[in-house]
Amino acid sequence: MDIDEPYMGVKSPRSVGGANMMLAGAVSRAVGAGHTLVMLGGDHSLAIGSVSGHAQQCPDLCLIWVDAHADVNTPMTSPSGNLHGQPVAFMLKELQDKMPEIPGFSWTKPFLSSRDLVYIGLRDVDAGEHHILKNLGIQYFSMRDIDRLGIQRVMEVTLDHLLSRKSRPIHLSFDIDAFDPLLAPATGTPVNGGLTYREGIYITEEIHNTGLLSVMDMVEVNPLLGANHEAIQATASLAVDVIASSLGQSREGAHGAMDEIPTDKDETEQLRL
Repeated sequence: MDIDEPYMGVKSPRSVGGANMMLAGAVSRAVGAGHTLVMLGGDHSLAIGSVSGHAQQCPDLCLIWVDAHADVNTPMTSPSGNLHGQPVAFMLKELQDKMPEIPGFSWTKPFLSSRDLVYIGLRDVDAGEHHILKNLGIQYFSMRDIDRLGIQRVMEVTLDHLLSRKSRPIHLSFDIDAFDPLLAPATGTPVNGGLTYREGIYITEEIHNTGLLSVMDMVEVNPLLGANHEAIQATASLAVDVIASSLGQSREGAHGAMDEIPTDKDETEQLRL
């Protein structure tokens, strides 16, 4: 296997680019076949392929990015060169002239307008990312905003911003590090002061209630980084709850439908049978 040398400071561009090209094709085929899709990561660089593949079938999609980080560095603004801090920059049309041609990514072109993106849960944003957020007028909610407004209002504004013009498919890209590290310790870049369990599940419940969720990413769950079995189990279980809630699991309890309450006569007849 050839060594994947860094390019302009970007680490492992050919490997990450190739994996995302394969993922984009798989997502496009699944969405085209009418499926609702869950993509399990892996780090958040996989969203390049996931959202791109989704956009091939649904070019009018909107993107909700739930994360402690904005992940919108360009290769020139990235302090680390890690592609998991840059995926959104590959998507945004407004950054096309700021993105050099990176080996491994010739297959993808920007496809998302900044007005079609909302961030929720930000609390660790690099200087270049902050400039991009402000300069492009991207709608975002930091943890301070969530504390100030409450998660109900945050979701009302998010969905109004994305859906008031028209109903369209939603892509939810959810990084487990959006949660507080006390809840999700087995992840690569934890940041204190994150979402509570109730806030995170409320986000996914409200997205499910729109009936428009088309593709979901759940990323950055890393059992290798759990300090012990309990930390690994807590993080994995939380990810399962987020996915289940996005797909319709209710906190009112799992139950089947009942048309009416049985009468004593009905119960007696059932007992005789």
